[in-house]
Amino acid sequence: MTRSGLLAGPPVVPPALPDDHVMILFGATGDLARRKLLPGLFHLVVAGMMPGRYRIVGSGRPEDAPDTEAFRAHVRRALEQFGRREVRDDTWKTFAERLSFAPATADDPQALLAAVAEAEADLDPAVRRLVYLAVPPQAFAPMIDMLSASNLTERARVVIEKPFGSDLASAQALNRTLHKGFDEDQIFRIDHFLGKEAVQNILAFRFANGLFEPVWNRRHVAYVQLDVPERLTIEGRAGFFEQTGTFRDMVVTHLLHVLGFIAMEPPSRLDAKSLRDATGKVFDAIKPIEPDRAVFGQYDGYRRELGVAIGSTVETFAAVEVEVDNPRWSGVPFYLRTGKAMAASRHTVTLGFKEPARDLFARLPHDDGVAHRPNELTFELSDPGVIWVDFLAKMPGPTTTVGPASLTFRYGESFDVTNDLEAYERLLHDAMLGDHTLYTRADGIERLWEVSAPLLERAPLPLPYPQGSWGPSATEQLVAPYSWHLPYPDRPNG
Repeated sequence: MTRSGLLAGPPVVPPALPDDHVMILFGATGDLARRKLLPGLFHLVVAGMMPGRYRIVGSGRPEDAPDTEAFRAHVRRALEQFGRREVRDDTWKTFAERLSFAPATADDPQALLAAVAEAEADLDPAVRRLVYLAVPPQAFAPMIDMLSASNLTERARVVIEKPFGSDLASAQALNRTLHKGFDEDQIFRIDHFLGKEAVQNILAFRFANGLFEPVWNRRHVAYVQLDVPERLTIEGRAGFFEQTGTFRDMVVTHLLHVLGFIAMEPPSRLDAKSLRDATGKVFDAIKPIEPDRAVFGQYDGYRRELGVAIGSTVETFAAVEVEVDNPRWSGVPFYLRTGKAMAASRHTVTLGFKEPARDLFARLPHDDGVAHRPNELTFELSDPGVIWVDFLAKMPGPTTTVGPASLTFRYGESFDVTNDLEAYERLLHDAMLGDHTLYTRADGIERLWEVSAPLLERAPLPLPYPQGSWGPSATEQLVAPYSWHLPYPDRPNG
């Protein structure tokens, strides 16, 4: 028995080690692999979370890495530029010996097949395979067909990068292609937002604390905001962005999945099936997103970016209102906002609570005469993560005037984060374990494209907004009578 008289929870267990693996990384010389995947794998090595025996076979264009030695040099530069771990000679030597490179295309996989066969002969002919497709969306289907024809789908799990389709029909077609070569339990559709420690901490905050779960519903919550502004412009990615736009790139792929975590009913347990069933029920309850509840924008200067079409109407900003039509959330608006070239780079979730039935206290106004904001609970999802609660407290003195106050939890100040895992690191480790908990399911993705169809079919023309702003002014009207939590308050994200 604990001091409280309750039975203790399950004991803390160390992370499981994956079985021996051959990892096949398509797009191994691309930007995602350079910035996230290769540094992430190296971090797992140093943290002692990789398989006891493994090989990493990179594949890409021959001009980027003509042979294994050139690929190893490329990887070392990537680790030194983007990695979180010091690249010491001993750890690098161990990692480098397990790297190889073989160019391959959908039409000519022979060099790759030979490299995989050599790696498997060194480990075990029946070793587990992990295939990561860090390639453009148009390459998914040809590469999957090649994997099937080459028998590389045997003993394999495949990780598919976003965006997973561009509408309902394309997502359904891609799922059909995947299922020709892979069973559903072999497929890992990645959304790196779900791998963030701070997103998972939303579940812990809500379900592990009796103080918060009882008020997590429409009787107490007035609105919910998911806000992901970015300072960056499209940074030379016009080819991708002109085909995709912000709504497809961020809202369908990331923010609606996080909404599923926020709005779910308490799952029966914290396993893959229970959590994915719970988020699936949220997706089923989302009403179709209507164009009159959306604001699209395009930052000034976008049309001058190299590769952008003359007169492009692609949106670089999207703000939408989403309704979850179920007993817990009916009538509570969920506001989602994201965009490029904005005033700050943040990742926040905010729950705004209803005002008390009777207001007994005088309130000290802001200097500009605006009343104080309502009680808000905010999660900063940028690593390592912050949670704060804004409330009103009595000010010192003889009157009953209340003023703003807050309680703040900073993840990095409360726990040892030496071996914490960034999103891709956690998700790579989970994929090697075969754990789907933080991965998205085919029916969930198809449902999100289905509810997005009205907006995609009648998308509003993007309104101009200055770079370094918070988007078009119409966004404020979208959330009225409420206001966006950002840019208030001006707090750091770590």
